[in-house]
Amino acid sequence: MPVKRRESRYNGVLIVNKPQDFTSFDVVAKLRGMLHERRIGHGGTLDPMATGVLPVFVGGATKAADMAAAQAKEYVAGFALGYATDTQDSTGTETARSDRRASLPAVQAAVDAMRGEQMQLPPMYSAVKVDGKRLYDLARKGVEVERTPRPITVHEAELLEFDEQAQAGRLRFVCSKGTYVRTLIHDLGEGLGTCAVMTALQRTTSGRYTLEQSHTLEEIQRAADADAIETLLLPTDSLFAVYPAVQIDDYGYERAQNGAFIAPPHVTDLPMQAGTLCRVYYQGEFWMLGRVDRLERGGLALFYEKRFR
Repeated sequence: MPVKRRESRYNGVLIVNKPQDFTSFDVVAKLRGMLHERRIGHGGTLDPMATGVLPVFVGGATKAADMAAAQAKEYVAGFALGYATDTQDSTGTETARSDRRASLPAVQAAVDAMRGEQMQLPPMYSAVKVDGKRLYDLARKGVEVERTPRPITVHEAELLEFDEQAQAGRLRFVCSKGTYVRTLIHDLGEGLGTCAVMTALQRTTSGRYTLEQSHTLEEIQRAADADAIETLLLPTDSLFAVYPAVQIDDYGYERAQNGAFIAPPHVTDLPMQAGTLCRVYYQGEFWMLGRVDRLERGGLALFYEKRFR
């Protein structure tokens, strides 16, 4: 007989303020020990150097982790001009140096030009796979391979400060999934005719989740010791707050369990626009994400998109 999976004690989203020198997997592994729960996943990898917002999904909420990873994120990064490293940040081995100095107006203009859709070449020290191998594994062996540029979007780019004497400053970016901030800074240096490295990185938002909502590992441990983890968990539907909410009746619930579409008479407040994603509730509890779409015979109905129970 198949083994029945143990029900998760917790279900929801835990916003972690990731400490420096931890990988995202390190955080997940530590939380599995704290919460005594295997079903835990994160919504968007952070480099060990980085700190800040790491949404962690627990129990049934783990099915939402990939959707969180796809959302735009905000970062504040430190940078220094004048040298480059193999990792594109200050933790790496120096590979080049430049005596060319940049003025504040030149840096400001270069940052302003960074906004918009563009193609970005993933760095060798990254988790991107080429022919089934992680680039960082190849890089650690001294192997460099050809990479394919990937489309990204820099929604916002702001120069927060720049010290001309020190040739260092801070930047703020809001960017799409898969953007490497250290590569943006590397490219900034090249655009200024010099070299650049990232010296610090903090993720300040991930989708709708903010640094103010985050908890340190120490705070989470104290909550676990006090059997109060649930006080830190956000509901799974907090990830989808931007989508309209609908209620389904008993018949709609039966159809939802079977993955069948639900006709409008069984859905309260159904938006009548094809393509609309909805938070779907049954008896006041979040049940799934639904999508309004057209029926083959005409008219609209609510279709199963993703379930979180």
